[in-house]
Amino acid sequence: MRKRDKTCAKATPLEPKREHRIVCLLSKEEQRIVDRYLARYKITNKSRWFRETILAFIHKNMDEDYPTLFGEHDMRR
Repeated sequence: MRKRDKTCAKATPLEPKREHRIVCLLSKEEQRIVDRYLARYKITNKSRWFRETILAFIHKNMDEDYPTLFGEHDMRR
C-alpha cells in the first residue's frame, strides 16, 4: 500500500493558514501511549488530532469558566 493513497483536502482561501508552530516533547512512555491510541482508533493525521484535542479541551474549559454576573453560590440559592 502506498503511503499516500488518499487525496488531501485542499485548503480554501477562507481558512486561515497555519503559520505558527508549537513543539511538545514527550517521554518514551507518553509517545507509546499516544501511538497506541492513534493506532487503535485508526487516526492517521497526528497533527490534526493533537490540534483538535487540545482546542476541544480549551473550549470546554472556557465554557465552564465563563464569567457570570453572580457567583455559583448565589445562583444555587
